[in-house]
Amino acid sequence: MRYSPGMDGALDADHAPTASRAGRPVLTAELLSIGSELTTGETRDTNAGELARSLTAAGVRVVRMSALPDDLDLVRGALAEALTRADLVVSTGGLGPTPDDLTREAVAAVCSEMPVVDPGLEAWLRRLWDRRGLPFPELNIKQAWLIPSARSIANPNGTAPGWWVERPGGRLIVTLPGPPREMRAMWTEAVLPRLRQRGLGRIQVTRTFRLAGIGESQVAQLLGEELLRRANPVVATYARADAVDVRISAVAQPAADGQPGRPAEELVAEAEAIVLGAVGRYVWGRDAETWPEAIGRRLEALGWTLATAEVGTGGTLAALLGGSAWLRLSEALHDDSLAAAPLVRGEAQALNRLARDVRARGGSDVGLALRIVAHGDDTAVDIAVTTPAEAHHERRLAFLGGAQGRSRAALLATAVLLERLRQAAGEPEPGSRAGAEVARQPGGQSGGQPESAPKAHTVGTTKPGATTGIGDRRAPIREETR
Repeated sequence: MRYSPGMDGALDADHAPTASRAGRPVLTAELLSIGSELTTGETRDTNAGELARSLTAAGVRVVRMSALPDDLDLVRGALAEALTRADLVVSTGGLGPTPDDLTREAVAAVCSEMPVVDPGLEAWLRRLWDRRGLPFPELNIKQAWLIPSARSIANPNGTAPGWWVERPGGRLIVTLPGPPREMRAMWTEAVLPRLRQRGLGRIQVTRTFRLAGIGESQVAQLLGEELLRRANPVVATYARADAVDVRISAVAQPAADGQPGRPAEELVAEAEAIVLGAVGRYVWGRDAETWPEAIGRRLEALGWTLATAEVGTGGTLAALLGGSAWLRLSEALHDDSLAAAPLVRGEAQALNRLARDVRARGGSDVGLALRIVAHGDDTAVDIAVTTPAEAHHERRLAFLGGAQGRSRAALLATAVLLERLRQAAGEPEPGSRAGAEVARQPGGQSGGQPESAPKAHTVGTTKPGATTGIGDRRAPIREETR
């Protein structure tokens, strides 16, 4: 469903307006999400986040994102103000045929121009109805509007063309429809290529470190205010569901005041050294790496496979690890099942046996067993890992109970497994990840002995309150020799 080849004014990567090829480069952008369904909470806005990620990856700084109701004065005012702040203003929504779709009217008012029906757009719209044998609703004629300074942006998946509007001084307005399926295709196929021809963003180098066993506020405290307030490179922390991320980004620093310029890579490397020096021992992944990818990378390097059994979690561990080829068997047991009964009665050795058993049933090299029980308002987590090199057991206390406690328990188990795989692979330690090295903790199991060798368990209690997994504490534990 594309415009006819002879249509004048349609914007695509090969037929962009010649006058804009030397236009103002786009270094800053503002995003406007338009629609009362957004401001009333009836629809969640995903367009702005997607566009922001795309622009940021291209080296464009997104200075503001706003959601607006279908109110002509509000939309017109927001557009006018955005043009004073940003090189590019992208709006989504408000391009439908109904009277409350007012984005075109708002842009026309900002530009002091009168929209008129474009014959090519009108013919294209009418053909869409003709080929289905349906009468054309005259209400849709406003979707064929253009103002003199606008070029239409082809919509391959709907009836609402977008606008590409050049403003004096080289600033730019791009309007896109609200449905993500329509917006996405228009952005990637027509708008982005044209923006790149014009000059999009600055070359930017980014690096992200993924952390576990520490909270965002603790990360910020260790990194320090001076580093976190730098303008270039930018060092920022983000609390995710599965990690705390530290993102470093930089653009090249031009020469100034007699000082030579510095490439972006050099600025990022300098900040990286500071970040790793402060929080490197908590790093488990980089950039967009996920827990399954981090686990899978180590298993594949060792030539090992995995089998898991979890008790009382509702299958959160299996959901986290997904259907990877290296996961040979995944079992989820109810805490009142016959197989789980010894575990909930507190027999610590039963979890080690479960890890060995699931490893044998799965024909895998590694067995991971996890069980949880309520511990006041939190969740007590027991984790056992068996490999060809060792048998290892830890107890943790996950923050909160219920569904959040179950999800955190799966993350804790995965973090313990990753640490054991690192040890088996002989990877250099990223640092003494608090609480992860049980062999160094008084009262913990050795974890460094071959499974076939006699295991010497020490009797004692770990230090309560030591920070260990993803927002957890090491719970008091006492293990008796068997």
